[in-house]
Amino acid sequence: MAEFWFNVYTHQVEEGPQSDYRKLLGPYATREQAQNALKLAAERTRRWDEEDRAYDEG
Repeated sequence: MAEFWFNVYTHQVEEGPQSDYRKLLGPYATREQAQNALKLAAERTRRWDEEDRAYDEG
């Protein structure tokens, strides 16, 4: 089964890790998920920030 990676420098999806891992987000199961990597990362970061605030507030 192929894995897909999003290259944050080229903004291209790679099938299998072709670039340096420091330039990649993934792996993702589908090309579509990899294409949305930045959106997914932003959503996760927002959610984690909210969880951290809730924890800090008790």
